[in-house]
Amino acid sequence: MKVLDIQRMSTEDGPGLRTTVFFKGCPLSCTWCHNPESISPKSHVEWLGVRCIGCRTCEAVCPQKGIRLDETGVHTSEKCTACGACTTACPTQALEMKGKDYAVDALFDAVMKDRAYWGEAGGVTLSGGEVTLQWKEALDLLKKLKAAGVHTAVDTCGLTQQSVFEALLPYTDLFLYDLKLFDDDAHRRFTGQSNALIFSNFAFLTAQGARIWVRTPIIPGATDTDDNIRGLATLVQNKVEKWELCAFNNLCRDKYERLGRDWDFKAAGLIEKETMEHLTALAIAAGAQSTVWSGATARTED
Repeated sequence: MKVLDIQRMSTEDGPGLRTTVFFKGCPLSCTWCHNPESISPKSHVEWLGVRCIGCRTCEAVCPQKGIRLDETGVHTSEKCTACGACTTACPTQALEMKGKDYAVDALFDAVMKDRAYWGEAGGVTLSGGEVTLQWKEALDLLKKLKAAGVHTAVDTCGLTQQSVFEALLPYTDLFLYDLKLFDDDAHRRFTGQSNALIFSNFAFLTAQGARIWVRTPIIPGATDTDDNIRGLATLVQNKVEKWELCAFNNLCRDKYERLGRDWDFKAAGLIEKETMEHLTALAIAAGAQSTVWSGATARTED
């Protein structure tokens, strides 16, 4: 299993206190993605400039000569195999490996160390990237967690075959399901993929009586329109336990800088509180009574 990170004491990935496992790799390429390091299924090395002392140890130890330091920072080339030699040797931990391989049993043991903190309401959430890209291994982990009496949640973009959800459903207590854009052309433009299969799988899970929390990121100039929320409301209705509209934030700008990539939303500000309240009211009026909103917002000046 290729794992990006294990986050402990999470309060945003399901009920109670949780341990969230972030899998690496995603079939979508959302232009607003807040975890761009999770999109590629391959491991890679990231440079944290604030920690670097310019000692060039990384250059010296790289067996492939795939890393260099210049006036703009540390850069890896196509020769880099993500072997980890540089991350191990760096004296200030200015280089980090993004993507670690785990056996299912080892990952199970790692998350079960947190059991004392979960309480009755908490548990383990599998997130991403996208869990279903590694669904067979995820299924094995979910089976072990359920056998141990652990509450399980799967955070998914929904882009996979229905048979995958059929396999995961008996071992998943809660699905955190992303619905981003109602219009298919807009969905293709902003995520790189059609929403048809996502909507089909959502219909399947609701028909099966799965416990679902839908989450929609409210992105300025993309998902924040009245038409989009009205359209998604026709799908959500009262079929889910909660529909959460998540206000955009720009805290991930440094991630794009570390990856050497531009970000379409780097100049975008926070969504206004009034906008979030308006969209929430719109969704409720359209029949999605379970709608709430979350996140930091900007306030309109009086």
